[in-house]
Amino acid sequence: MTGWFSFLHGEATAGDVLALARVERVLREAGLAYDVVWSPGFRADGTHFADVDPAAYSRLVFVCGPVHGPQVEELHRVFAHCARIAVGVSVVDPDSPAVTGFHRVLARDAAGAGPGVDLAARAPALPGVPVVGVVLTHGQHEYAGRRRHEEVAAVLTRWLGGRDCARLELETRLDAHDWRLCGTPAQLEAVLARLDLVVTDRLHGLVLALRAGVPVLAVDPVEGGAKVTAQAGACGWPALVAAERLEEALREGTLEHWWHWCLTEGRDEAARIGAAFRTRGAVPDAADGLVAALEAVAGPAG
Repeated sequence: MTGWFSFLHGEATAGDVLALARVERVLREAGLAYDVVWSPGFRADGTHFADVDPAAYSRLVFVCGPVHGPQVEELHRVFAHCARIAVGVSVVDPDSPAVTGFHRVLARDAAGAGPGVDLAARAPALPGVPVVGVVLTHGQHEYAGRRRHEEVAAVLTRWLGGRDCARLELETRLDAHDWRLCGTPAQLEAVLARLDLVVTDRLHGLVLALRAGVPVLAVDPVEGGAKVTAQAGACGWPALVAAERLEEALREGTLEHWWHWCLTEGRDEAARIGAAFRTRGAVPDAADGLVAALEAVAGPAG
């Protein structure tokens, strides 16, 4: 079985891979054996065209995507002895060699034919994975030689890349003119509230996630600790790692520990802290002393 997910110069989309899963289930239920060819750029440990002996196969199935172009045409040449079927595909030019080279085309859309439901719609159910917001900063140059922001971001993003989760990069900076950024705090809070976990090295990444009742795995990017550490202490939040101990935390499983804690017991703790933040007067902050400070400096307002 092949598709655009098989080509070195193709791409693997979520829809393509789900369409493949739908076809795999059909073939398994029919008792038909098959191999799937993957792009080495997507799955380095999979079966690639370089590993395949075309003579070992009698049939080729091309799954999903548009049937067009020289890469599809090359399949017809290399697998000329095979019965070739395209399934769940879009036919842009029915007269192109990429299309006419197939013995059968079971299209999802083609000129003169009614559209069919895409194969991905009926793919097997998927396991749930946590949705994780990632809030990192590469600034804060006021910390000068204590800055470890680049190292922290590199370690965290490399580690997150290996986690089975849906990652969502977020920015606390607001912008009313850039659609990729939130324009108001309410918009950002609406996103945060829908997450399962936030991973951050920012003070407000920590505070705003907890305010929304969402657990946080926080790393202080300043050597020796700075405002992230201080704020975690003020909020009573334990899932914190120091910049200078991040590599050690990775090796010793501390990041794994806090990840698991945040997604289990940490959910209730974050919800409790968030509820306290939203309860008037439940948690003191610096603004409670502002009026007294103003009066002490300038006298009572007249």
